[in-house]
Amino acid sequence: MNVFLWILQGLLAAMFLMAGMTKSTQPREKVAEKLPWAEDCSAGTVRFIGIVELLAAVGLILPAAFGILPFLTPLAATGLAVVMVLAMNVHRRRNEAGAIAFNAAILVVAVVVAWGRFGPYAF
Repeated sequence: MNVFLWILQGLLAAMFLMAGMTKSTQPREKVAEKLPWAEDCSAGTVRFIGIVELLAAVGLILPAAFGILPFLTPLAATGLAVVMVLAMNVHRRRNEAGAIAFNAAILVVAVVVAWGRFGPYAF
């Protein structure tokens, strides 16, 4: 199970590293071309979301890998779960069912990582 959790952590980290880089470095208009929800948010909000995703991606891997403050890993997974719930709410308001399903899948993965790392497979 430990290896399975590491795989999930790696997948989440890779996905949010790419998403966070895009949102934190690109202008809002360019982000909105691929992610229409960004039209409803200010440039600062989109950048903030990107930075949060970058920090979570780092928090999923580095603390546990180096054994420095490893309790940050399940906290990062919990934070991503919260971000996904908030994202699902945005997509619900925009009537984007496909995006809600995608966010729900990521939410499940983040919750599994948080459960495993807080509980029976903690570091």
